[in-house]
This record gives sequence, structure tokens and C-alpha cells, in this order.
Amino acid sequence: MLKVRDLKFDYRKREVLKEIEFDMRPGEILTILGPNGVGKTTLLRCINTILSPKSGTIMVQGEDVLTLPKIEVAKRMGYVPQHTQTSRLTAFDAILLGRKPHIGWGIRDHDLHIVKKVMLDMDLEELAMRYIDEMSGGEIQKISLARALVQEPKILLLDEPTSNLDLKNQLSILRTLRDVVKKDHISAVLTMHDINLALRYSDRFILIKDGEVFSHGGHEIITPDNIGEIYGVPVAVESVRGQQMVVPI
Repeated sequence: MLKVRDLKFDYRKREVLKEIEFDMRPGEILTILGPNGVGKTTLLRCINTILSPKSGTIMVQGEDVLTLPKIEVAKRMGYVPQHTQTSRLTAFDAILLGRKPHIGWGIRDHDLHIVKKVMLDMDLEELAMRYIDEMSGGEIQKISLARALVQEPKILLLDEPTSNLDLKNQLSILRTLRDVVKKDHISAVLTMHDINLALRYSDRFILIKDGEVFSHGGHEIITPDNIGEIYGVPVAVESVRGQQMVVPI
């Protein structure tokens, strides 16, 4: 589904990403882990072509998205930023904006049907006519995810999707994401700071250190040595009710 090779990015001649490489399969959630400032958000923005890498290739289903027009990229990838600006739009209209890459001369019945279906699947019908500048952070985050989903992407990119949310909304957003990824057989790439939430909902991980992939794999790479090396904090990795958890020592 997604193949990244030899990806490099510089900020004003400062090397931020160095030869990033990884693959993803359909139906997977991959979480990028690492401390502040290592390039996690930059990596997402490069994958989505918001930023232009210095070099490398980003293949989605065999096509290099770096060579595609922006509107074609938007048909393949949906991006949910960490912070979404609110405006005087209803939830329905805000989500409908996600259909923009597919809309030609006007909005079709098909576009409206997709919006209604996503809102139904995400249990957002009651918010349809409410204005998003009057909503809570958790509600806005759900609207942002719904807007990305109506793009019908093959890849979802989410930058800190649980930041500033309470525990209930964190679990709700990640459960919804997991269900959509599995049901629609798409892929999702997340950045997160909460390692234990990532462990609960992710299939694979990339550990970033100094702009490079330190380790890439499944739950087996979440070890005390790897986490200690990445974050500079001694930890234990324990099982609580069958769930792997990272515990600072």
C-alpha cells in the first residue's frame, strides 16, 4: 500500500530526516514514535507532499505521489493535522469539504451519500447541523477524521490525533480509526506521544532517533532497551490484563 524509500528532508540546510525507509500493508495502523523535535510531523507532511523532500520516493499502490498533482494526492491520502482551525461551518458542510478532490462542476448525489454514510458510521448525525466553532475538542477531532474519510483515501495520515482529548475521546477516536482501517482495508500512519495508547491500537511502529529510523517492526520492537535509547528514560515493559504497557522506572 505504501512504500517509502531514501526519504531526506532539510530545514534551512539542517538535516531533519535521513534516509527514511519503511513499508505498509493494507489494513495496518503504523505509529511513529519518538521525542519532540525528531521529525515525526515533518515525515507525515513529506508523505502527504505538504513539504517537498530533498530526495526519495513515496509510492502508493505503485505510484510515486511526489510526481502527482496535489488533487491526485488528495484522492489517495487523507491528512488530519494536530490542530484544526474552527470556522462558522456546520459539521455536515465541514465534512463535505473533504469531497473537494472528487467534485467537478458541482456536488452530486453520490458525494452527499458518502458524507451521510461516514457520519452514520461515526455516529455523528446529531452534530450535522451544529457549527464546529461551538463544538468540543473531541467533537472537532471526529469531524476532522470524517472529513478525511470522505476523501475515500487509501492512506490516512494523522498527526497526534488524541492530543488535548480526555480518555473517553482518545479511546473513541482510536477505536473508530481501527475499525475503519480494518473494514475498508486501508492503511493509517499516526504520530503519537502516548506509547501505551499506541501499543493498544497499532499493528506496527517506527522508532525515530536523530532523524533516522532507529527500529521498525511490530510489538516486538517495543523493548526496555529500545524505548530507553529513544527517550532517554529507563522503563520496564510489562503485561497488564494481557495488554503490553511501558512503565517508567
